[in-house]
Amino acid sequence: MRIHKDLKMAEVIHMNHHLLPVLNRFDIFLGFGERTVEAVCKDHKINLDFFLEIVNTFHDPSYFPLRHLQTFKASMLIDYLQKTHSYYLDVKIPEIGQYITEIVQTSGFEESHRKLVKNFFDQYQHELTNHITKEEQGVYPYVLRLEKALESTPSSFEIIEDLKKYSITEYEEDHDDVESKLFDLKNILIKYLPPVSNYKLLNLILHEIFELESDLNNHGHIEDLILVPIVENMEKELHSRYADHGTRS
Repeated sequence: MRIHKDLKMAEVIHMNHHLLPVLNRFDIFLGFGERTVEAVCKDHKINLDFFLEIVNTFHDPSYFPLRHLQTFKASMLIDYLQKTHSYYLDVKIPEIGQYITEIVQTSGFEESHRKLVKNFFDQYQHELTNHITKEEQGVYPYVLRLEKALESTPSSFEIIEDLKKYSITEYEEDHDDVESKLFDLKNILIKYLPPVSNYKLLNLILHEIFELESDLNNHGHIEDLILVPIVENMEKELHSRYADHGTRS
């Protein structure tokens, strides 16, 4: 069953509690009473269609309305993606890191096993942070400048320089596969560590990593299959608009 505008927001959580962090990215938090999805979105000034498409892609893995998602503004997608980044860096990664520190200290692992788990997680955290920083400081501001150029026609010189220096295809080529590192970390915990007495904590760590992996996969699909094509179209339109000024064809 897909989530629709007349469903009560509380029922959405009963249907799929994994959507709680997704709702938080829209600044929607618990306490919505009997209000419907449409009413809550209206209260929070959220685009209802965009909200429904995003939550349904999380709720139903087989649902990914490619063409409809590509009709939304790039700035709307970026706002959502930035809040997702904050969730990873401020909530999920510190939470998993705390659990890993605890199990490393209490498991009775040999020193080599403790270093293996801790170092691998630290490397992953560093790689994810670098990946997000690259997007936040480079890719997203570039996309927003393109959108502004199309909407308000700023100085042609500024946008021509942007188009000469950068292309979203470079982002595609340099889009690190951070998800694969999580797969490696799962394998270390599942296959290569000796049995631990605190198996409940280890199970919890694996559960959280699986949750993060699923979230990252969805996040990557939105970036690669939705944001990138939108930006490619904006670049083409701007290249065409300023073709006489010597931009790349």
